[in-house]
Amino acid sequence: MKDNNTSFIFFTGKGGVGKTSLSCATAINMADQGKKVLLISTDPASNLQDVLESPVDEKISPVKAVNGLFALNINPEVSASEYRKRATEPLKGLLPEAEIKKMEEELSGACTVEIAAFDEFSRFISGENEGAQYDVIIFDTAPTGHTLRLLELPAAWAEFSEENPDGASCLGPTSALKSSQDRYNKVVSRLRDASLTTFYLVARAELSSLKEASRTSDELKELGMDHQKLLINGVFKALDKQDAFAAKMEALAAAQLNAIPSNLQSLEKQNFPLLPYNVMGIQKLRSLLNTGLQNVLVKEHLRASAPVDFHLDGLDQLVESLTAEQDHGLIMTMGKGGVGKTLTASAIAVLIAQKGFDVHLTTTDPAAHVQDFMNQVKELPKNLTIDRIDPKEETLRYTQKILQQKSNMLDAEGGKLLEEDLKSPCTEEVAVFHAFSKAINQAKRKFVVIDTAPTGHTLLLLDTAGSYHREIMRNAALDTDRIRTPYMALQDHALSKILLISLPETTPMREAATLQDDLKRAGITPYAWIINQSLSIQEGLSDPLLLHRASAEGEVIKNIEDKLADKTFGIPYLPEKHLLPALLDFYQKKLVGAV
Repeated sequence: MKDNNTSFIFFTGKGGVGKTSLSCATAINMADQGKKVLLISTDPASNLQDVLESPVDEKISPVKAVNGLFALNINPEVSASEYRKRATEPLKGLLPEAEIKKMEEELSGACTVEIAAFDEFSRFISGENEGAQYDVIIFDTAPTGHTLRLLELPAAWAEFSEENPDGASCLGPTSALKSSQDRYNKVVSRLRDASLTTFYLVARAELSSLKEASRTSDELKELGMDHQKLLINGVFKALDKQDAFAAKMEALAAAQLNAIPSNLQSLEKQNFPLLPYNVMGIQKLRSLLNTGLQNVLVKEHLRASAPVDFHLDGLDQLVESLTAEQDHGLIMTMGKGGVGKTLTASAIAVLIAQKGFDVHLTTTDPAAHVQDFMNQVKELPKNLTIDRIDPKEETLRYTQKILQQKSNMLDAEGGKLLEEDLKSPCTEEVAVFHAFSKAINQAKRKFVVIDTAPTGHTLLLLDTAGSYHREIMRNAALDTDRIRTPYMALQDHALSKILLISLPETTPMREAATLQDDLKRAGITPYAWIINQSLSIQEGLSDPLLLHRASAEGEVIKNIEDKLADKTFGIPYLPEKHLLPALLDFYQKKLVGAV
């Protein structure tokens, strides 16, 4: 990166944007300059070892072929598991085994995992241990704003948790943390110091990715972490100017870059091109920051392009499968942000409605992108109804009930902690799930398509084999029957079809696989995987870069088909501003061509 002299560097962004590649390339570049560098990943699906082609585990180890570079992989799931053990061990023998198991599941949420991971690597920022030995420490994946806010809460935290077990947060008794509040205060102070810390916001030249970078930038600035730079990865430039598809792709990327959110426009920015090769291994990592080496490797790979020799069925075939034997049911699209859940849900709803079935489409997307997609279509089927569940409204309603019930039991510090705890991902998921349970009940008489479903963790919170999980019990007014029935409906494979959405790239695939494992813990097996933005589905490509990337999708698609999915479908990459009508038109042309 350009002239970075800070001691701590964070790379943050959505899955699949290139955080790991850019963080590794930066680490190698700084080590090549003679600095002693430590690279740390906190990604639960980390492929640091694959990218560096060198052993990386939970102990610091030197990276092969790069003098002065060391790497460490902190597995957040392992950290969280150890945290849960420390939290529950003292209670064994004092509480029934069923209560201990429920507490362990309570401590499986996103906020717990984040805190446990940050607890592990905060010691490297505080300078109290081996972190002081390095000139630069680079972190692949930064903590969220929610995690950082929690770390600023006072030491009365633990006392609150112990005195108010019914109101304990999804962190459990914070005495399970290894680090002291003093260390956290020091860490947060260093993160705010622009002479010490830089945050790189990594994005693609795509609307959803840039919006995520914009949101993260604002969130960090609210916390006083202003030293930010923007890295836009995978910017496409056509090599074959006669390829109309490639020309449209390039024009769309240029348009997105010209419409960067206003809060990002003032940041120092650097673009990185879309390459025909996966950035794996030291030489290819060096090429990210060395244009001469990059040009040599690009020419080598383009000469070695292989033909596309695999096939993916489309959403039209998925809809045929979903409607073959029933006229109702629940369909949920799930996946990480930016993979195309909303487009998929919208297209499926329209395609089912076009076949004459009654369909209700709803979303918990806070940005209401479903309506944005629907507004692109000139005429929607009359048998399609659409609404949305506002997560902010539902969470506010849920939060107000809890605060009303608990406020008279807490002092000022306890109230502050409870308010912050209620900003956790767990709270929003539980509140939203309660709200769209009504939509789930409609699936007994029509098709209901839900964009953005709860995680497996949330579903486990709602499992009612015995008493309710504490996260649910904080709201004493909750109707237990209404919570139980939707959960059971999701486990009914005949009624409910969960669709996992991924991109034809390694990181989104691994994130979707982790989500699938989470769902299976809750007794839910996804019906199918959908691979979005697939170049291999498009025909008639002539641009050598696009042809090479289309061929490279084969390894990811084969892995999904062979090891992860019962059924696999694909959505083509479409270089269009109005995606939904373009996708519907794509299937209409296929239908006409088949006739």
